[in-house]
Amino acid sequence: MAKFFGNLHAVLGVGLVLALALIACVPANGDLEQQAIRWLHTFFGILWIGLLYYFNFVQIPTMPKIPAELKPGVSKHIAPSALFFFRWGAALTVLFGLIIAFRAGYLMDALMLAESHRLIGIGMWLALIMAFNVWFVIWPAQQKALGLVEADDATKAAAATRAMMFSRTNTLLSIPMLYAMIGFNGG
Repeated sequence: MAKFFGNLHAVLGVGLVLALALIACVPANGDLEQQAIRWLHTFFGILWIGLLYYFNFVQIPTMPKIPAELKPGVSKHIAPSALFFFRWGAALTVLFGLIIAFRAGYLMDALMLAESHRLIGIGMWLALIMAFNVWFVIWPAQQKALGLVEADDATKAAAATRAMMFSRTNTLLSIPMLYAMIGFNGG
C-alpha cells in the first residue's frame, strides 16, 4: 500500500477512475456529460484556488523566516512544481467553466453581464482576470524571481514583488469570485 500511495500519479489515476465510475453509475440530476464537465471544472478550480491560498497563506509569509541556506529547497524544487499545477489548474478551470456556460446556453449572456446571468458573469470575468494574471503576470515574474530565466538580483527582487502583488490581487478577487460561482449554482 505504501508503494501505491507513494505514487501521486497512481493515486490520481485511480481517483479519476473512481470519480468517473461514480458519475456514470450514480449520476446527479442532468446530462451525464455536463456533470462530468462540471466535476472537472470543480476539481481544477480546487487545485487552482488551493494553490493560490497555499502561496498566499503559507509560502509567501513563511519565506522570510526560512534560513538563506534552506531557501533553494523551496525556490528550486517546491515553487516551480507548485507553479506548474497552479497555472494549469487556472487554465483548465477557465476552459471547463467556459464549456459549461456554452453547453448550458448562457455563455454570451454571462460575458455580456445580462441581468439574468449577471452574477455568474461577474464570477466569470473575475476568473478570467485571475487566469490572465496567472499566465501573463505572475508566471513571467516568478520565472525571473526563481531564477528559471536569466535576471540580475534587482530584477529578481522586483519580479518577486510583482508576483506577490498580483498573487494577492488574485486572492482578493477569489473571494467575490467564489461567491458569484456558488451563488449562481446554488440559487
